[in-house]
Amino acid sequence: MAIENILMPQLGESVTEGTIEKWLVKPGDTVNKYDPLAEVNTDKVNAEVPSSFSGTITELIAGEGETLEVGAIICVMETEEAGNDNAEPQVAASPAKDEPANEMPAEGSLQPTSPTKRDKSESGRYSPAVLRLSQENNIDLSLVEGSGRGGRITRKDLLAIIESGEMPKAAPAKETAAPTQEPTKSSPAGQPKTEVPVMAGDIEIPVTGVRRAIANNMLKSKHEAPHAWMTVEVDVTNLVAYRDSLKNEFKQKEGFNLTYFAFFVKAVSQALKEFPMMNSMWAGDKIIQKKDINISIAVATEDSLFVPVINHADEKTIKGIGRDIQELATKVRTGKLKSAEMQGGTFTVNNTGSFGSVQSMGIINHPQAAILQVESIVKRPVIMNGGMIAARDMVNLCLSLDHRVLDGLVCGRFLARVKEILENVSAENTSIY
Repeated sequence: MAIENILMPQLGESVTEGTIEKWLVKPGDTVNKYDPLAEVNTDKVNAEVPSSFSGTITELIAGEGETLEVGAIICVMETEEAGNDNAEPQVAASPAKDEPANEMPAEGSLQPTSPTKRDKSESGRYSPAVLRLSQENNIDLSLVEGSGRGGRITRKDLLAIIESGEMPKAAPAKETAAPTQEPTKSSPAGQPKTEVPVMAGDIEIPVTGVRRAIANNMLKSKHEAPHAWMTVEVDVTNLVAYRDSLKNEFKQKEGFNLTYFAFFVKAVSQALKEFPMMNSMWAGDKIIQKKDINISIAVATEDSLFVPVINHADEKTIKGIGRDIQELATKVRTGKLKSAEMQGGTFTVNNTGSFGSVQSMGIINHPQAAILQVESIVKRPVIMNGGMIAARDMVNLCLSLDHRVLDGLVCGRFLARVKEILENVSAENTSIY
């Protein structure tokens, strides 16, 4: 017999933690290899964690709603297998570097999860990101208890403090500091809970793991990336006419709709090839300019937002992009989207126009450097050459950019190129195949 640990898997690129949404087993249950053990969600995907072994569940280490770092132990099994040679790599992932998964609580937790004496050997060492956040928000690091290895303060420790709005202050000299009010309650994800008065008739809606993950990722993007915005107006009258002339025949022949959005994604992918700096990411001490052009597209359900990826979009036709959009959206709405299909995105295009929006400022999809909002196509009076006024199909393209990576010049040229491509779509210039 052998005792094996099942660890929090890394379910996506740049994912550092996951939340146990629901356990599918209990202690004493016998499971086979690959049987699902738990439903886990991250800021990128919802997924079931399969068992790496056949055996009996002896202990559930993490509770439902609890957030743990990648590599942390979530449950323990008794098996007849020796060692973990048969472990699936996506489940029995190695603990995060320098983070012993069986000792530390989830990153971002402000207090230890057990009374065990904690190692504080690295409590005085700070990363550049922690120093920057502390300086920007006037946080005295000597008053912060870190949740990282050796008591080291992590970026998420500071984000939790910033979110709470309660900056740590030193206690008066020679006096024992005592709380004047009840301690701030914390959510399972380690984020302090905002106290809001609940009045008669108010409805309290529990925050699901998916919604919490979305909120945490948006907060991370807004805190880390200095956002700037640009907008251009594009005349897509010819594009609308061209697409409308093809849509019925295309649907009958291909079996799916030819949408305007496919034209926009194609134009963006073409422009990214010409302006590769737009296809970059901030990496602390360097900027990574990505070789592949992988377009993330936002797909919403009733209570969640998923961002699947169209890989190598610049190498695909409008038809190919349209098929990918249709297939990925169907997988999201039927719960069949795989974690691999949400990884590797380098630039996001969001079809906000599907809701009737005409202007918006998107939050960048971390760690990418920009997101483009494609707004609703509307008829507007436009002054044409010669001073004539005509009704034209117009659309706003709204770009949010990470000003650490991108400047106005390259973004302006990029948007101008996207505009040029879209305004020149026609039967003579554009093939959908």
